[in-house]
Amino acid sequence: MKLLRKLKRLAFAILVMAPISPAMAGSLTIAAAADLKFAMAEVVDTFRAARPDDKIEVIYGSSGKFFTQIKNGAPFDMYFSADIEYPRKLEKEGLTAGPTRPYAVGRIVLWSLKPELAKMALKDLPGSSIRKFAIANPQHAPYGLRGKEALQHQGVWTAMEPRLVLGENIAHTAQFIDTGAADAGIVALALVMSPTMQGKGAWTLIPDAWHAPLEQGFAITQRAAGNPLARDFANHMASEPARAVMRRYGFVLPGGEGK
Repeated sequence: MKLLRKLKRLAFAILVMAPISPAMAGSLTIAAAADLKFAMAEVVDTFRAARPDDKIEVIYGSSGKFFTQIKNGAPFDMYFSADIEYPRKLEKEGLTAGPTRPYAVGRIVLWSLKPELAKMALKDLPGSSIRKFAIANPQHAPYGLRGKEALQHQGVWTAMEPRLVLGENIAHTAQFIDTGAADAGIVALALVMSPTMQGKGAWTLIPDAWHAPLEQGFAITQRAAGNPLARDFANHMASEPARAVMRRYGFVLPGGEGK
């Protein structure tokens, strides 16, 4: 009997001291707009600091394409869109586990590896030496649509159309410029402020009065209705560590903070 009691105590001690099994750790798959490529990576790091066993995968791409994929059943737990209207549409169709939440307002810039091109006024672009000008595809990329609106506001959209190189998303657009496939273009402020892009060429902020607001929002998908990790990450976006990251990348936060 003594031996049996000792074995039970030993088994209990082993159970208490054993690390949490990876199978018990949370799992989260996030579809995120391409402008979040660098900022979201840091936000995830701040979240993981207190929960290193959780598995979080972020896939970056076009907000419009993610919208279509989620409608068709793509296995994403959270959807961070560069246009808040996309998750709101999913919400109206019953495809989210709760209300859409705003998380930032984005800004666009004229960027080029040649500083003289980055400092040009948009209205002067048609008369410049630019042969290829990059924007994200306005058909499904919110940043591309806002870039088109800015060019239209300055009356140069039609003149610049033959020179356009369309990226699949805003990160792809920045890659065109970074590799020299385009002489200049309109990209997200959050990308040119990243450690990877800082110091490359120059950029000029485009007035936000020249285009509709880039109000961005996220939602937990219906697939993740019972996933506590999704709720925790949603709440983390409102925390000061996450907000500090977003401010550093040039995002304007809900309430106007960061302007």
